[in-house]
Amino acid sequence: MKKIILLLSVAVVLFSCNKVGKDEFLITGTATGIENGKTIILETQDPTTGAITALDTVKVENGKFEIKGKVTEPSFHTIQLEAVAGKAPYTKIPFILENGEIIIAIDKDSIQKTKVSGTYSNDEYAKFNEEIKVVQKKLMDFQTQNMQAMNTAQQTKDTAVINKLMQGFSKLQEEVGVASKAKYTTYAETHPKSYISVLIVQGMANDPSADIKKTETIFNSLEESLKKTKAGIAVKARLTEINSPAVGANAAPVGDAN
Repeated sequence: MKKIILLLSVAVVLFSCNKVGKDEFLITGTATGIENGKTIILETQDPTTGAITALDTVKVENGKFEIKGKVTEPSFHTIQLEAVAGKAPYTKIPFILENGEIIIAIDKDSIQKTKVSGTYSNDEYAKFNEEIKVVQKKLMDFQTQNMQAMNTAQQTKDTAVINKLMQGFSKLQEEVGVASKAKYTTYAETHPKSYISVLIVQGMANDPSADIKKTETIFNSLEESLKKTKAGIAVKARLTEINSPAVGANAAPVGDAN
């Protein structure tokens, strides 16, 4: 009898710790230093029209906020934070809305340093962004190091210096572009469960310069749940379109009865 009671107690504890059920999300946010009553808006963007839609609105209370809801598949959303002193009227924080508990720790002094974690895709998104920053650092460094020289050259109308800097920037931009594309492809190849991967493959499918066979191979390796997302369905449709013969390609020329 004691064993049965113990097992029931364990089951109750496990159930109580599971805050999020199937097809549900819970955003647990901290907004340290942000005064009570500031508005937090959960938003989404229509992929066709680009229109922004507010899904939920809550208020910061004692440095915290919470948003619950239903979600059937992962997708990018934003949290919009009402202005804090010295900031823009509203600041948007991108993240991936998906099943699970999502933790958002807002940095009021530098919104770009806000941390989103708690679910697989959001953890991956944070790591991926850091890796891409490393790849693109050369480009950022070039801009920082040559900003003053460019400003001076523009003021004095020194076309020789301007052209030299522009050529250097263009060359570096091309190198970073190639390295970034390779990074994206490698990520998608090695992370079949990440929502980021299906978005990368979608970009590849719409890129005329991409290797369509590689795109198809990576897509086929993705987890089935990702293939069923809106992005996954769009990729499948695009691949079908690419692999299908052109309409009328096999039709006989007009006037050729034979």
